[in-house]
Amino acid sequence: MTSFIRQKCMVLGLLCALGSAAQAQSGDTAPSPGRSPTPGWQACHAMANDPAAQLACFKNWAESQLPAGSQPNVVTAPANPDTGQTATGILLLPAINTEAPDGKKIGCRDTRYSALSRFWELQRGTDCDTFGLRSYRPISLAWAGSDSVNNQPSSPSAGHTVTTPFNYKRAETRLQLSVRTKLAKGLLTSSTGDDADSDSVWIGYTQQSYWQLFNGAVSRPFRTTDHEPEIMYIYPHQIDLPGGWKYRLSGMGLNHQSNGQSLPLSRSWNRAYLMGAVEKDLGGDASLSLQGRLWKRLRESSGNDDNPGISDFIGRAEVAGLWQINKIHSLGLTLRHSLQSDARGSVKLEWMKASTAIANSASLRYHVQLFSGYGDSLVDYNRRRNVLSLGLSLVDW
Repeated sequence: MTSFIRQKCMVLGLLCALGSAAQAQSGDTAPSPGRSPTPGWQACHAMANDPAAQLACFKNWAESQLPAGSQPNVVTAPANPDTGQTATGILLLPAINTEAPDGKKIGCRDTRYSALSRFWELQRGTDCDTFGLRSYRPISLAWAGSDSVNNQPSSPSAGHTVTTPFNYKRAETRLQLSVRTKLAKGLLTSSTGDDADSDSVWIGYTQQSYWQLFNGAVSRPFRTTDHEPEIMYIYPHQIDLPGGWKYRLSGMGLNHQSNGQSLPLSRSWNRAYLMGAVEKDLGGDASLSLQGRLWKRLRESSGNDDNPGISDFIGRAEVAGLWQINKIHSLGLTLRHSLQSDARGSVKLEWMKASTAIANSASLRYHVQLFSGYGDSLVDYNRRRNVLSLGLSLVDW
């Protein structure tokens, strides 16, 4: 029994010492208003030769730290059946809820912060730690109909032109998978506090496929699949701009994109890019954001270049805007430009609608997308297409 009491004394002393670190350091024994003076925890700790008195001393001291009128959270165990003595109450410290009901950390889902801050975990209060899978681009399943289909892909490089045309249909299924994870954080930022900036390093992977699901005559093949791994560094800002806008981040990255095919269908390129983003709070659940990227293709020898002049078609820069109208509706617009007089590139307009039954999470959405221009897929980098997609997308999961 003596050892049991002694163990409780040690645990209680440690909890109380942690809960009032400031008073422990100063040795302040001033009582709360309206209470009798009580000894400091150091005096209680000195009563090691009398465990019962030491426990009572710690209990009195702990109660003296509570605000006047409040009650400690005490759990009392049942009486000991052998001795008939009532067990001494144990003081419990309040639990801190750091997780959502689904067990996931709430930092990158904390709606007290802006959408851009949550997405890129720009502040310490939005941190969801490293090596956890996060959403990147939408994960999509959609029907896609186009004004044309590329039955004979070609490229100026030798051996990169299909000689026998395929028999593809214009209606197909578009699949997209996209994930990312944070590799490191706080490399150049050291401020503390939930609102402090936090830089980070990420890797991402996006895969997009066009599947000839409705083409039984040619055994429903995947017409093309593009793979796009990348690594990026994000540095946060909180710079106020005119009109209520705020500059939130700068970044840079390396991007590889290829379709994994052999000749004559092989297509690939590598890019280095700079990026930046701004946002504006419109009140309630509404907001605007703009993200720009400017890239430079990494040079390849003529013998290894699957797609010469790809930047002249797909472009050298893009601006992506998102208008979050409310929890239910959002509109997106992405513009790409070659930054040359021929003005090639693309326009992509998107509308997403969340079901009212899932408006609080808004992760699964109906998705309508209209694309016009070059580079909807790598094999079509030099072919202009207009594509309408209708389907479902999973975002910000």
